[in-house]
Amino acid sequence: MRMSEVLDQLAATPGDRLTVRTIFATLGDHSISLMVLLLALPNCIPMPPPIATISSLLLFFVAIQIGIGRGSLWMPDIVLRQSIAKVHIDKAIDKALPWVRRLESISRPRWQLIGEPLAAPLTALLVGVLAIGMFTAAPVIGQIPFGLAIGLIGLALVEGDGAVLLAGMIIGAIGLVISASFAFAIVVAIREWF
Repeated sequence: MRMSEVLDQLAATPGDRLTVRTIFATLGDHSISLMVLLLALPNCIPMPPPIATISSLLLFFVAIQIGIGRGSLWMPDIVLRQSIAKVHIDKAIDKALPWVRRLESISRPRWQLIGEPLAAPLTALLVGVLAIGMFTAAPVIGQIPFGLAIGLIGLALVEGDGAVLLAGMIIGAIGLVISASFAFAIVVAIREWF
């Protein structure tokens, strides 16, 4: 199943809130790579706190599972019972679906940048670093570069596309530079104040 089909299914799911368990059931066999993309999507547009915080913590947890080589995603029951307002999910899907469809139209298995033994640890490291960047980013809009980068990485995992993975890595690096510059500016301002 392609990501656009998963998003269509999520959008069609009834209710005011969706539990993480319901989202997992929709993801099916490719829960890890699809969850990376799904957790990134709300952060591709300005969203109120604590969306970025929750997403980044879950992404870090997913990165650990990628790193240890799990075939399917595991979450504790307390997380599976948590729910997300359907309005937030629908908003993210509405914004993301046209872009996901465009990327799917050009995405295909290519440019296998790294060999299989290194793929999982490097992907885990990449997602983990970007999740930390998202966690520490400026509220509302600071998470957008990280959301875009992680979203592209998730799509690359789903489609097996090294070119999309490389694009995600470049955007992620830009996001890290922007966040570091923002943090540096705050430290300088505080030092000059005192």
